[in-house]
Amino acid sequence: MTELLIYLALGATAGLLAGLFGVGGGLIIVPVLAWVFIGQGMDTSVIMHLAIGTSLASIWLTSIMSIRAHHRRGAVSWSLVKKLVVGIVLGALLGAVIADQLPTPALKRIFGVFELLVAAQMLLVSRYKAHFNLPGRMGFTLAGTVIGIVSAIIGIGGGTLTVPFLIWCRVPMIQAVATSAACGLPIAIAGAFGFIVTGWNVEQLPAWSTGYLYWPAWLGIVLASSITAGLGARLAHKLPAARLRQLFALLLMGLGIKMLVG
Repeated sequence: MTELLIYLALGATAGLLAGLFGVGGGLIIVPVLAWVFIGQGMDTSVIMHLAIGTSLASIWLTSIMSIRAHHRRGAVSWSLVKKLVVGIVLGALLGAVIADQLPTPALKRIFGVFELLVAAQMLLVSRYKAHFNLPGRMGFTLAGTVIGIVSAIIGIGGGTLTVPFLIWCRVPMIQAVATSAACGLPIAIAGAFGFIVTGWNVEQLPAWSTGYLYWPAWLGIVLASSITAGLGARLAHKLPAARLRQLFALLLMGLGIKMLVG
């Protein structure tokens, strides 16, 4: 019962942050799940794989809600999504395979370093600057593959990678954020599928798991995040964006350091 309450609280927090900052919540979900799984006495060799796989499977709902909101405003460039989606799906599946081959300590270090890089980006980069024109189809496929691989290994929806890429390619900020949200859904689906398949016959998994997807955590996160994501989106228009960005960056920095030294 205590674990379910933690999962609900985690989902509520992730949904709120997803609405406030346009992220899928994986940057918060993965480290907290890892610590909860340790507390539940799960095998340490699979806790990061379970946390990442469950995170990917749980962010599909906030992705859909975000897509609907952006689509109603006509902000999603579906032509760009189509150009990126093949590489994203291939990359997410490949990322799941790569993560399956990595031990938990390596995944923790990779995740911790990534969170510190995102925190530094949020604190030091006020806005991205355009440098390139949009690439051809091969360039989009390559970019999508890299985004998919990294997102699957980390357990995120890819917004921290997709948005900068699109802005560097001269896509307007609003369109870049909306298009990134649409790209988060195939990352979540393909990545979660990859983690289910690669973890299918792993003996160390706890009960109520399907591969590297732990259903009790998934249920609590999805139920709560569906309620708070809309609230976060509304608060984003009322609260000071710069200060919120700084506070979120500091939170990520603390989580990243904890993952590296904990």
